[in-house]
Amino acid sequence: MLFTGLIIFLTILYLIILELSKNIILGWIIGVVAAVAAIIARMSLANMGQLNIRTKFIIWGAFIAILCINYLMTSPPYKNVPAVDNKNPDVTEVVHVTQGDLTGVYNADHSVKVYAGIPYAKPPVGELRFKEPQAPESWEGVRACDAFGPMAMQPRSNTLYDSLSHILGWHDYQVKLGDEYVEPMSEDCLYLNVFAPEESYDEPLPVIFYIHGGSLTTGQSSYTEYRGENLAKRGVVVVNFAYRLGVFGYYTADDLKEESPNGTTGNYGLLDQIAALNWVKENIAAFGGDPNQITIAGESAGSSSVNAICVSPITKGLFNYAIAESSGILAYKPFHTFRDYDEAVEQGDLVRQEFGVNSSNELRDISADKLVETSSNQSAMTVDGYAIVEQPYLTYEKGENHEKALLNGFNAKEADAFNLGIKATAENYEELLAEDLDEYASEMAKVVPADSPKRDQHFIVDAMGDAKGALNEAYSAIWFSYSHYLWNNYMIEQGKPAYEYYFTKENDSLSNYHAGELPYAYGNLWRHPGLYSREDYELSDTMQQYWVNFAKTGNPNGDGLPNWEMRDENQSKLLQLDTTIRMIDDPNSALYPVIDTYQNSLKEK
Repeated sequence: MLFTGLIIFLTILYLIILELSKNIILGWIIGVVAAVAAIIARMSLANMGQLNIRTKFIIWGAFIAILCINYLMTSPPYKNVPAVDNKNPDVTEVVHVTQGDLTGVYNADHSVKVYAGIPYAKPPVGELRFKEPQAPESWEGVRACDAFGPMAMQPRSNTLYDSLSHILGWHDYQVKLGDEYVEPMSEDCLYLNVFAPEESYDEPLPVIFYIHGGSLTTGQSSYTEYRGENLAKRGVVVVNFAYRLGVFGYYTADDLKEESPNGTTGNYGLLDQIAALNWVKENIAAFGGDPNQITIAGESAGSSSVNAICVSPITKGLFNYAIAESSGILAYKPFHTFRDYDEAVEQGDLVRQEFGVNSSNELRDISADKLVETSSNQSAMTVDGYAIVEQPYLTYEKGENHEKALLNGFNAKEADAFNLGIKATAENYEELLAEDLDEYASEMAKVVPADSPKRDQHFIVDAMGDAKGALNEAYSAIWFSYSHYLWNNYMIEQGKPAYEYYFTKENDSLSNYHAGELPYAYGNLWRHPGLYSREDYELSDTMQQYWVNFAKTGNPNGDGLPNWEMRDENQSKLLQLDTTIRMIDDPNSALYPVIDTYQNSLKEK
């Protein structure tokens, strides 16, 4: 009985590992058969009187060996993620774009058409690595756009680890049939997706052009949290896409600048985004979208990219409004996703040294799988003289930024997840702040002392403070909300509409941490059954309508919605997005003067 119980226990554990690793169903069958065979073999040998240490060892050895070989042999195949969740979806009518004809697929209730995996540029491989995106090639016949394209090259954890992160981090792991595959990753990644309503409208529809986040080093367009099905049902066309990341998107070198017809280097991922925007401008009418009513949107590094597109001289006239969630690059020296050209070149030098080559052209001969493993820092845009011609704040000071209206904001606990591995104490608190504020860390420590009372949303809920909580509060402002403080102030100076939010809603998934607002704003709570309450769905409904209204008019307000006051010289409050939606004071307003002082000191050096 002990043997049988142990075999059953190990088999159950093994099946759990197979599930988390997304091994194909055949692996489950072989695992169960191996367990049954081991039990039968032991019983047969016992009945024949041949069960001894040697035969026991053989049974155990054979059982373990079969499980190990089976795990490797039934590993999940690579498969593009289907455009919709329903099986065998109906195909749409043929749509004609510049490159040729294509079809998409319908979602389950036929309310939305999804066209996934449309190429918006040539594959940036071979000689096209480290070059501006090239115009896409045409095709013959009708292209079936029913699955998302591959994710861009990026560091990637194994499937088992990824599943565990969804259990422990997002709390959204689901056991289901049909997901026994792994999304492919490739340099050939420049594909976009269009979500359009089935319902006919008399006028072309506003377009939301979404740029995913991920520190410019990770992310994919298939991610469920910002798919556009639900927003499309509200009368907009949504587009998202993949772009080059990491060393493929932001490697910088003078020899590349010399070979470029535009004298550019270091912003290939940004240029991909702009190429996708140009494609949308030229083709979105075929999907019912209005090419003259495009809103660019993004979260985290995607929001920084929105900021960059707003200042780029080559994007003028391509869009109207901007939605920016949890990032920007308007500081004199931005804290992330943007760097000086000299620093970008230094990191490019490290890449060539790391791979033992003398030129960027030689790097084109190195496989993508090897190059992606670079230890250099390739997570920032730079002033290349083409896509970005000066420090972004200078363009805003001149009033030459392109957005006509801005919807933007941040979450309650932006920095917490980024500081998980940091041990903060009263003794090292100022030292940790000094990593980003230098000698002004002591000033910040006066505003947010190490023993500050703990803050939940914008309320003090615990008089007993701790250094880690204070550090998270300070860095949420430094890394994230400060950029929105600057952005809104520039819009006010220019007399342009700006609306700022503060997302504080708690839940059983990402709560109000960084990116926690995404499934609310883009209508994807339903993809996580059991994790969100009725109040969450009500908030999501309101947020979606704010986003859609803004894309239509540059003003998020509308019938039945709580009034969202526009920012101006006399109005500095934010809209708190929670169970109760209301205008409140910015919880980080006391921190901004310290960051201002630090940034001004950099200008004087």
